[in-house]
Amino acid sequence: MIQPADRLSLVQEYYFSRKLKEVAQMNAEGKDIISLAIGSPDMPPSEQTINKLCEVARQPNTHGYQPTQGTSELREAMAGFYKRWYDVDLDAKSEVLPLIGSKEGILHVTLAFVNPGDEVLVPNPGYPTYTSLSKILGAKIVNYDLREDNGWQPDFDQLEDIMAKSQQPNANSRIKLMWTNYPNMPTGGRAQRATYERLVRFAQENNIVVVNDNPYSFILSEEHLSILQVPGAKDCCIEFNSMSKSHNMPGWRVGLCASNAQFIQWILKVQSNIESGTFRGIQLAAAEAYKNDEAWHREFNIETYARRRQWAEKIMDVLGCTYDKNQVGMFLWGKIPDSIQNVEDLTERVLHEARVFITPGFIFGSNGERYIRISLCAKEDKIQQALERIKKTI
Repeated sequence: MIQPADRLSLVQEYYFSRKLKEVAQMNAEGKDIISLAIGSPDMPPSEQTINKLCEVARQPNTHGYQPTQGTSELREAMAGFYKRWYDVDLDAKSEVLPLIGSKEGILHVTLAFVNPGDEVLVPNPGYPTYTSLSKILGAKIVNYDLREDNGWQPDFDQLEDIMAKSQQPNANSRIKLMWTNYPNMPTGGRAQRATYERLVRFAQENNIVVVNDNPYSFILSEEHLSILQVPGAKDCCIEFNSMSKSHNMPGWRVGLCASNAQFIQWILKVQSNIESGTFRGIQLAAAEAYKNDEAWHREFNIETYARRRQWAEKIMDVLGCTYDKNQVGMFLWGKIPDSIQNVEDLTERVLHEARVFITPGFIFGSNGERYIRISLCAKEDKIQQALERIKKTI
């Protein structure tokens, strides 16, 4: 009898992949579920972005294979974006690489730097894909804690203890890579210059690569920080950025990877054996989107989400959850009351009785077991309707 590869026993189907099938079935039964779970912006890209896509798509000679490393127009736009908003200088030819989203980047970077049996530092709570892809590729997960009482920043004393154990002579494997994500998802913890400086120093002192996943720096945030702003960071750090959140383009699958030329070349070596480049129309339209002005970003990345956030806070209040009003990003992260034994008791009741889908924090790791996450990616009237349903039911 044919059996699947052993690696499939190490992971489960992605929570949202599984849960959305249940929600789809409930909708088919006429239950009209309001989803406040997925971080998929519901607003369109800028008009000039869509116009450029249509313009290029109508040209008869633009539908062939494109360079894996992206068009020069897109790479230059990405480097320009980093200079304009982060004041980081990147060589468009050698220090920036377009990605088909950050998930693919996680795959490429892990393949480029981590051998089977090597260890990878993963935040708890954190984006589940850091863990699942590492396991699929044979890496060993070493979790480091993020805690509310520390502003969801890394505990560097704990990290030093972890590294000391990894570097002992009798250690079976060593840590090669560290995943970090600021502004943080799911907690909304803010990016901090001091944290970035400590992370760079930690990478230098321990001879590891730190990868900062940075797609949320424009959402409800006036300050745009990058780990690459720290002197020396480019020598030991990689940063992902994505157009999904900041430019309302989640389905377009455009992201970037920035680092030194050698790291980028290693990642490209992997990428070129897996992908065949993105449609030219998407690349040129993405380059156009990087020209969005400050007024566009303020309207879509700050003002709209700020209005929605007020209603999400009311939902948290009704559910008896506590939350940090200073958190940023397109989610609201809240701690459930002590009277609730299990977070899924709450989220399942909200789903099946109030017909509102919110995310239980346990999917992000054990440190999320007492938390829920509400997405701001729904129109205000839908969030208000969700609030009224929860008020009546819960």
